[in-house]
Amino acid sequence: MERMRLDKYLKISRIIKRRTVANEACDAGRVLVNGKPARASYDVKVGDLLELHFGARTVKAEVLQVNEYAKKEEAGLMYRLVD
Repeated sequence: MERMRLDKYLKISRIIKRRTVANEACDAGRVLVNGKPARASYDVKVGDLLELHFGARTVKAEVLQVNEYAKKEEAGLMYRLVD
């Protein structure tokens, strides 16, 4: 089964533009995986539900793919936004 560090996944899927910013968001407790605060080193797998808090905005996404690399056009296929 494919797995990847949470901070790296957020960068490659382009949910967050920089890995250091993703790392800081995890450290601040603004990233939840399956309803629990997650560290940057958490191994993301297909089916995980990510919840990110950006100020007043909350983004929920379900992990569909875990790819080592993704072109700009393919990055959006790695997750599905959830209401």
